[in-house]
Amino acid sequence: MDKVVTLRPAGRRDEVLWAVIASLGKTDRIAELFSSREAALADRDWRMQQVREYAHFLRQSRQPAPHYSIAPVRRADVPRSWRPLPALGFLRGQFI
Repeated sequence: MDKVVTLRPAGRRDEVLWAVIASLGKTDRIAELFSSREAALADRDWRMQQVREYAHFLRQSRQPAPHYSIAPVRRADVPRSWRPLPALGFLRGQFI
């Protein structure tokens, strides 16, 4: 089980969230953030289902399929410019 330990009182910047991580080769991106592990697992499962359902489309358009996992992340470690990723992990032909 993943566990994050903090030694000082938790403020908003120290808040721990669950991230759904999209991986493509050596590139990892935060696809979505959740306050509960269960919600992150459900989103990861949904994204993996979408990849399976669109596998033929991904092959035809020569887009690699992303792999999804979850991990705890501190809110302070999330880039300010972060935006959620589409289900298949790319938009306009580019992995974002």
